[in-house]
Amino acid sequence: MKFLIKSIIFLLFVIFDQRGANGEIPKKTMYLINRANIKGPYLGVIIPNTFELNPLLQSPSFTPSKLTIDFAGKRFRFGTIEGKKVILVMTGLAMVNAGITTQLLLSLFRIEGVVHYGIAGNADPSLHIGDVAIPKYWAHLGLWNWQRYGQGPENELPLEAAGDYSRDYGNLRFGDYTTNTSDNANADNLLNRIWFQAEEVFPVDGIPEERQHIFWVPVHARYFNIAKKLQGLNLESCVNATKCLPTTPKVTTVRRGVSASIYVDNAAYRNFIFEKFKLSPIEMESAGIALICYQQRVPFITIRALSDLAGGGSAESNEADIFISVASKNSVIAVVEFIKLLSSSKASH
Repeated sequence: MKFLIKSIIFLLFVIFDQRGANGEIPKKTMYLINRANIKGPYLGVIIPNTFELNPLLQSPSFTPSKLTIDFAGKRFRFGTIEGKKVILVMTGLAMVNAGITTQLLLSLFRIEGVVHYGIAGNADPSLHIGDVAIPKYWAHLGLWNWQRYGQGPENELPLEAAGDYSRDYGNLRFGDYTTNTSDNANADNLLNRIWFQAEEVFPVDGIPEERQHIFWVPVHARYFNIAKKLQGLNLESCVNATKCLPTTPKVTTVRRGVSASIYVDNAAYRNFIFEKFKLSPIEMESAGIALICYQQRVPFITIRALSDLAGGGSAESNEADIFISVASKNSVIAVVEFIKLLSSSKASH
């Protein structure tokens, strides 16, 4: 019924809106979308960039179909992974692209769940480059309330009383990182401090315009349990015959991952957010995808291979450019095996 209603809405839009509106779906594209949806549902596979997409396109586990649909600047590739019907789509860099792409995917096509994969920076000292980290929760760390100079934790934030902002999730005080002072504990900084904030969400099963808030977005419980079975998976260790990682990469489930439209290459900030939030991967897209899937009540999970220690500071420092190919391949190895297990798990029910 949901699919029928969606198809009717699209059809009416195409028939009656012929004024060239920016959101109009061309007739040929709409025809292809409807034909594709008849064969659904699909697992949506969302990828950040081409260097993460290409290893999957080249994988023998992916069988492309003849159908590709281009719409709104996005290319939706159809095929199967280990026999599972999938739609692949690349987001591009950062949170806005990730959110837009995910919403388009869920609005246009019959999607039963979303798997997102790619590379990430690492904040967790117990993990290493090449490891694949699969968090149970995701948060967006780029939504801040920036407090004015002279105020502190005891001062209410602007609009806090109205429920827009809160002091529940902690803050970063810039004065704590001032250098060249004899007594850093008393150092001050005009930037004062930022307070991390929860996202406003409007779930499809809620009341329109009645907001809710969430900070840590959980991945789908069944997907996460399946991901635990990936531990022990064989991963790539070498760029070439002479350049290999000093440790053997592994797949592990972890507690938390975070995203923001910020490339983190700063050891002080990495250490701060690890101590504050006990997180592992740091990257730029997953929280955007997580929030859209949460609002739309669509199952999702993110699989991220670690390409660098954010900010360096280890024997593997400045390694992102060197080991990006290994991390990309490992993320694909893990996502293919996850989809294989997901398919067999569903078949067994």
